[in-house]
Amino acid sequence: MHSTPALLDQIINKAISLKASDIHFEPREEYLRVRFRIDGLLQDCETIHKQKEASLISRIKVMVGLDIAENRLPQDGRTKFDKIDIRVSSIPTIHGQKVVMRLLDRKHALLKLEDLGMQEQDLAVYQKLISKRNGIILVTGPTGSGKTTTLYATLSALNAKDTNITTIEDPIEYQLPGINQIQVNTKAGLTFSRGLRSILRQDPDIIMVGEIRDLETAKIAIQAALTGHLVFSTLHTNDAASAPVRLMEMGIDKYLVEACVIGIVAQRLVRKLTSQGLKGRVGIYEVMEGIKPKSSMKFMSDDGEQKIKLGITTREEVARAIFLES
Repeated sequence: MHSTPALLDQIINKAISLKASDIHFEPREEYLRVRFRIDGLLQDCETIHKQKEASLISRIKVMVGLDIAENRLPQDGRTKFDKIDIRVSSIPTIHGQKVVMRLLDRKHALLKLEDLGMQEQDLAVYQKLISKRNGIILVTGPTGSGKTTTLYATLSALNAKDTNITTIEDPIEYQLPGINQIQVNTKAGLTFSRGLRSILRQDPDIIMVGEIRDLETAKIAIQAALTGHLVFSTLHTNDAASAPVRLMEMGIDKYLVEACVIGIVAQRLVRKLTSQGLKGRVGIYEVMEGIKPKSSMKFMSDDGEQKIKLGITTREEVARAIFLES
């Protein structure tokens, strides 16, 4: 019979060994269900007796400094476990507190651009784009498509002693050595737009804005690009060509979008085909210079087709990823 701390440690260690990105603790009427997200898909891990639920959820809350008496409102916290950063979110449901632990392996933050899965042609175009001194580069795709990993690999590649790189993120997924990272804090009034304004007074060379969510943030990002800064950000669009349209729908004038947006990457993650089956993930990409596709540009479907032919992934995986709605 495991004590509660031992049971929690066992679940976390199992998740780490299986390379899970998230652990879901889901209260049901008669038991607590535990599921792991592995390579983008949720898989059942185990069911835990309802009697252990309260102590296990309390243990998680204590671990990340949350209020164990607060069961009516959502809470968020974070901690470290061995070499893994853990982010915890709890919400009240009709059967109890549902908790999700996101496991952030710091090794992922150290991925090189060459390791992401871009084909040679796309990587060459992308490296040319990120070598520019000013403009906006957008990375698009739905949640969980690897946008943050691409941006962190990019910032790591550009990080140098003579460059001031500053980010504003929500949340900061990994801490990058030598880069100034700011965490959005809406309760305290530190929004993307306010943080971005402040960054511009800090003599930056390169700025990363976690996400362009509103017109105000978009306007300041455009202003930053116009005044000689290289700006990276993300948008939720299905493909590269939709990103400029999204900015214009937000209220940015077309001529400003044309003047500032120098490149767009759209991406998805697919499971890799290995001798052990589908294991690990690789990106499929489309990289667009400017805001209009050129005749030489490869689309995500082309990249997927190429990776199927090379035996990197399967047709089912590519179909599942590309037709995923954002």
